[in-house]
Amino acid sequence: MAKQLPRSKVIMHWITATSVFFLFVSSWWMLSLPLPSDVFTYRQLPFQLHKNIGITLLAIVVTMIAMRVYGREQSIQANKTRLEKLADVDHLLTYFLLIACCISGYLSSAYSGWETTLWWLVDLPGWSEENDDLNILFSDIHLWTCWALLAVVALHISAALYHAFKDDGVIDKMFRL
Repeated sequence: MAKQLPRSKVIMHWITATSVFFLFVSSWWMLSLPLPSDVFTYRQLPFQLHKNIGITLLAIVVTMIAMRVYGREQSIQANKTRLEKLADVDHLLTYFLLIACCISGYLSSAYSGWETTLWWLVDLPGWSEENDDLNILFSDIHLWTCWALLAVVALHISAALYHAFKDDGVIDKMFRL
């Protein structure tokens, strides 16, 4: 039987998974909306919600990394199997891409001229005046890191299905609270 994970780690995993799913779906939906104008201002709500969830996700990912690095449950094993090593690479790549997506999205927004208010309570700083070149740069980075993240998430889900069909207990630790 696989070792039980701390409840907080399992909960953060599923909050992350749900958030990533929402962010992908919402991005396709919100980009299909008409550009804002004096008449059409409703586009601000989905963009602001997307940014708020992305920023919150960044905080959760940083917490998950800290738990992985400093957590007592993470033992260093010299004799890891090939699959355990691949799982470590998958997690590191997922964390890196999540952070890159969140930061590039925030920077694109900061240089777009649109304000970001965290959960409609705290105005986050703009880094400069509106700058189309930097907005496009960070928007492109955001786009490509999101596509890479989607590929890594597909790999992660494939590995989860492998373990589910193998019934080796790995999946059980992600569903027990």
